[in-house]
Amino acid sequence: MSEHFDAIVVGAGLAGLVATHEAALGGKRVLVIDQENRANLGGQAFWSLGGLFFVDSPEQRRMGIKDSFDLAWQDWQGSAAFDRLDDEDSWAKRWAEAYVGFAAGEKRAYLRALGLRSIPMVGWAERGDGSATGHGNSVPRFHLTWGTGPGVVDTFLPSVLDAESRGRVRFAFRHQVDELIVEGGAVVGVRGTVLEPSDAARGVKSSRTKVGAFEYRADAVVVSSGGIGHNHELIRRNWPTERVGPAPQHLISGVPAHVDGRMLAITEAAGGRIVNRDRMWAYTEGIHNWDPIWPDHAIRILPGPSSMWFDALGRRLRGMSGVPGADSIGAMKQILATGHDYSWFVLTQTIIEKEFALSGSEQNPDITGKDLKLLLQTRAAKGAPAPVEAFKQHGEDFVVADTLADLVAGMNKIARGPDLDLEEMERQIVARDRELENAFSKDVQLMTIANARRSRTDKIVRVAKPHRILDPEHGPLIGVRLNILSRKTLGGLQTDLDSRVIGQDGAAVPGLFAAGEAAGFGGGGVHGYNALEGTFLGGCIFSGRNAGRAIARG
Repeated sequence: MSEHFDAIVVGAGLAGLVATHEAALGGKRVLVIDQENRANLGGQAFWSLGGLFFVDSPEQRRMGIKDSFDLAWQDWQGSAAFDRLDDEDSWAKRWAEAYVGFAAGEKRAYLRALGLRSIPMVGWAERGDGSATGHGNSVPRFHLTWGTGPGVVDTFLPSVLDAESRGRVRFAFRHQVDELIVEGGAVVGVRGTVLEPSDAARGVKSSRTKVGAFEYRADAVVVSSGGIGHNHELIRRNWPTERVGPAPQHLISGVPAHVDGRMLAITEAAGGRIVNRDRMWAYTEGIHNWDPIWPDHAIRILPGPSSMWFDALGRRLRGMSGVPGADSIGAMKQILATGHDYSWFVLTQTIIEKEFALSGSEQNPDITGKDLKLLLQTRAAKGAPAPVEAFKQHGEDFVVADTLADLVAGMNKIARGPDLDLEEMERQIVARDRELENAFSKDVQLMTIANARRSRTDKIVRVAKPHRILDPEHGPLIGVRLNILSRKTLGGLQTDLDSRVIGQDGAAVPGLFAAGEAAGFGGGGVHGYNALEGTFLGGCIFSGRNAGRAIARG
């Protein structure tokens, strides 16, 4: 026996919730299926920092930032570097232009009407590779949601829960889809396994014990099941070795264990086309969570530009990709070229107090909890924010010392490769410090810091005043071992602008849609080779909205 719905949404993350919200608004009856329990509604988005990419927003204008669609589209194209336009990038580029238009147009009003608000300080992520036409944001565009990731989820969840209470939406938790039902060339439903009930907390790895089977049918099926971020075997199989370097042997996970990518192969078996498998967005600034929730739980440091960055051999990273927060893929190439899969930050207490933020809603309780009093207490007070200080005290990747000799000795104790040479480390740090003796410099990192402090946000809350690393007044010294952190897959199911999945013949598969990371955030790879940050949640929203509205139109 099977039950029929207007639409089935596979995956209750942000993209799935947006698609459900839009379809239910259009009068459709929707079944939402997820292999986890109700506690995990919102998926990965719940754990995110909640950054959103807006173009020419009131928040930017109030901070004196001049932005435009033309500049943002130039930045996006330079970063994406689309080079498969007659095939794998054919829909991705169209999605990209449409998304930048959305970010420069109705995106802010659409979200504000649903209750979302942003912090007035605009951040500057992925500052670029040093070229006007290359990778990076020319201006700050990172708008932090008041409420972080949970605030983004709560923008859509109340509407979906209200539709559930009225019988318009139904959830099937602990249901694992094993097959998309195809009849007459169209996707008409899903079959799968019922997993045993679980009361596991959000993000905790859950049981896969099977207790039953199910089958449901619908006029449309939306795959919004996420990417492959915790499937290390699949990540390494698709790793772009020739372009980036060897796949890391030591890999830590920025997403929970249920982000396994299994729906991608299932959808491909039903006729969907996966493109750009080799495009991934792993981070180089991962640290082991000292208080983990899921296996191999990683946190990303969101760094300001002032920490000195060294590879595993003790050589300072070169060019703009050696500036923290400037060029993620460029830094990855330099790090992996050593034959090792880790690198080092060397910084001071002054830098960590102002420049270290940690990704994730749980690491930012003041903003996540919308607690203005706590925000003022923690961000304006002397010292590092409490979550950062906790990692400094308890994290296995941190070394703190009063002298460089003691710092290097501590770093060598936790190195997974060769010992760092004290004299060589000192030579490079002293050379950088010597550049601060006057207002001029040829050091690209110091030039970037000077440019960054022209932004009001950076000068006030994000970038430390330049100082000598070896100045004891700014101590103690801090060394941080940085690991490769899995996060997002940039490729995925190819879709048209209505989020309909494209088949192997280039035509849309009847009845089949995809949204969010499963669709490469739109078109099978809207970001191309690089992300501008603040664009993942937005891609889930835009692609989920397009899917839901297409289904609502019938």
